[in-house]
Amino acid sequence: MSGGVEWEGYRGDYVVYYVARRIAGDIVLASDPSSALRKWREYFGVTQSRLAKAMGVSTSVISDYEKGRRIPGARFIQRYVNALIELDLRSGGERIERLARSIGVPPGVVIDMREFERPISIGELVEIVRGTILAPEAPVERSVYGYTVIDSIRAITSLSGVQFYSLLGSTLDRAIVFTGVRLGRSPLVAVRVSPVKPGVIVIHGPRGSVDPLAIELAKLEGIPLILSLARDVDELVSSLRGVSQE
Repeated sequence: MSGGVEWEGYRGDYVVYYVARRIAGDIVLASDPSSALRKWREYFGVTQSRLAKAMGVSTSVISDYEKGRRIPGARFIQRYVNALIELDLRSGGERIERLARSIGVPPGVVIDMREFERPISIGELVEIVRGTILAPEAPVERSVYGYTVIDSIRAITSLSGVQFYSLLGSTLDRAIVFTGVRLGRSPLVAVRVSPVKPGVIVIHGPRGSVDPLAIELAKLEGIPLILSLARDVDELVSSLRGVSQE
């Protein structure tokens, strides 16, 4: 899409990225992708001509795909969804916000979430986040398949217990990265009482010593605990994204 926005380009806006991926997945997995394309265009209230202009194609091209005369490939679906997302953002993002709430994305809590192109080891993760392992007794040979970066203060203060458990539930065999951490106790206490555990925990924020209780809880749960020494959250997310896009 000429002058358009790629999903990877939504810097720091996990909600938009996640909604875009969910829409694309719905189209790809639909028994009738043509009807799914049309459904989403109509949901966003965009005419064929307006969408065609945003994509830099003719209206007949949109019509052909929506009527099944052409079969959409991955690249076309991405351009199609990008255009819908961009048009909605230009008008305030109302439909994106509505979708985010309906599929349970907690606004302001999740900073970023990605899959790695390949599984990585705990040792590799330590290097990526410029970290150090605080609970070396945990099984560091396990693989990590993705990551979720959250604002720990917002997560702990604004989510209900069920919502927090749901958030952790999406991080199985993944690294959950708590940012804005002061001592490390609160995130580990929350994980301790959760019935679902992440594969590894990374904490970012402490510049002094980490609360010994946090380390002890990590040991009790058998979860590798890493302290990231990244300069700031932007650097941390940038490093993680670099691996997810290899």
